[in-house]
Amino acid sequence: MTTGVRRRMGVEERRQQLIDVALDLFSHRSPDEVSIDEIAAAAGISRPLVYHYFPGKLSLYEAALKLASQDLAGRFTEPREGPLGARLLRVTRRFFDFVDDHGPGFSALMRGGPAVGSSTTNALVDGVRQVAFEQMLKHMALDGPVSARLELLLRSWISHAESTALLWLSGRVIPREELEVQLVYDFAALAAVAATSDPLLAGLLRRVLAEEPQDSPFVELIGRLAALAA
Repeated sequence: MTTGVRRRMGVEERRQQLIDVALDLFSHRSPDEVSIDEIAAAAGISRPLVYHYFPGKLSLYEAALKLASQDLAGRFTEPREGPLGARLLRVTRRFFDFVDDHGPGFSALMRGGPAVGSSTTNALVDGVRQVAFEQMLKHMALDGPVSARLELLLRSWISHAESTALLWLSGRVIPREELEVQLVYDFAALAAVAATSDPLLAGLLRRVLAEEPQDSPFVELIGRLAALAA
């Protein structure tokens, strides 16, 4: 008979293990509902040992949030190839993949959780929004400075995507696949409204639409609006 020997982890390895364990727990339940005892049990260590690596649940939550925010920011990265409608649909699908995987943690962060109001949390969330904004700006292929209306369009759509995800998580009444397409429609609609008052944005939108195939979400939206008007 052999006896298993538990391998002793180094400091950074143990910290990373606790972050991974906490992130998994926070992804399935609100961070408010997860105790240090549960985190310790899931990691296979004692409660005092958790406090040896992190001074409290807030610091562990912030560390887990940092890892999650890096993951979420990466979901907005998309090669600038092919029509914009298809690119945007791929981005929204990856965004909803993240929301689906980290539902309770995502909801707690946006609606209010144990780290709300901390400078670290605010900076991480704002950082993800800024990455999303910069990535969207690249896809617009803008020549020259960013107009106020274009910035308003992009930041409004990002905020709208967050709100849509939160409402979906609260009941999942509307199928996720429909909301992914709807977010692309919403972007096109916001862009069209802004373009009526911004000649530069109007030119950008014309170039975008000229590159869209017939099965594009943008072209499909135009068809639906035309049918509604008729």
